[in-house]
Amino acid sequence: MKVNHFDVIVLLSGGIDSSACVNYYLSQKLKPLGLFIDYGQTVAKRELSSAKQISRHYKIKLDTLKILLDCKFGDGEIKGRNALFLFAMLTKYTDFTGIVSLGIHAGVPYYDTTEQFIVDMQKTFTSYSDGKIKLDAPFLKWNKPMVYQYCIDNQVPIQLTYSCEKNGKKPCGSCNSCLDRSKLNVSAMHKV
Repeated sequence: MKVNHFDVIVLLSGGIDSSACVNYYLSQKLKPLGLFIDYGQTVAKRELSSAKQISRHYKIKLDTLKILLDCKFGDGEIKGRNALFLFAMLTKYTDFTGIVSLGIHAGVPYYDTTEQFIVDMQKTFTSYSDGKIKLDAPFLKWNKPMVYQYCIDNQVPIQLTYSCEKNGKKPCGSCNSCLDRSKLNVSAMHKV
């Protein structure tokens, strides 16, 4: 797929944060491409369904990438996940120049959701792209309630998003993603 007519690639998981990123870039009059990455997560089908619905809602193109990893993932932090996503995107779109966006926010205790992670990865991406790729995380310094308020204020379709880490018929209510989302009183808005 040729991607140079897109301004930004949003790593689109189908969750609240990455969906807010799509809205953010459209509001900046930029042309985003959504990229959904299936890395063997238990809820890949549900997340992909949400990513497709978000893409249809915003009328943006969605591309997918499947990474075959011989391991199982549990709840919580998956070390290296955001770096894996970034390098997979770089490998898939070798000629892309522009912005690559992650829907990460403050208040999560994982290295790959920090400002230092973005700084470290930007150095690497600058080297790989001769400075033609800029990493961006527009909600990096915001906590989850602030991102949620952005979604409410900007009519991001939260009801189309999915954030559970387990693959039940309904969100489990106990994984880190469900607990994060439950603080927002939007658990009933999970797409099932």
